Amino acid sequence: EIARTVSQNFSNQETSVTIGESIRDEDVYILQSTATGDVNEGLMEMLIMIHACRTASARRITAVIPCYPYARQDKKDRSRAPISARLIANMLQTAGANHIITMDLHASQIQGFFSVPCDNLYAEPS
Repeated sequence: EIARTVSQNFSNQETSVTIGESIRDEDVYILQSTATGDVNEGLMEMLIMIHACRTASARRITAVIPCYPYARQDKKDRSRAPISARLIANMLQTAGANHIITMDLHASQIQGFFSVPCDNLYAEPS
């Protein structure tokens, strides 16, 4: 069953998410595409939604992310460069995700950035 959610931006561009029904003790799947539009806005909306589900006592939260944001920043390729793919993994877990499903990761080692299960699905058979 698809739950009704409302996402809005305040005048200062902060994102607010409201879940329109009880999800207490439910398994929740959050599908968020960061492939179109503003990657950072889509990412922040997803993190806030995950946190809202955790706060609302969801049993398990699975984030379905077809296009993992910052996947190309999976290693230090120069001095003082961030490993942003790992930061995104930390943020998803801190927000409250119990499971991550993504597709065609830029580098499979990104799965190792998680301490929760992370499934990397492939769009084509191998």
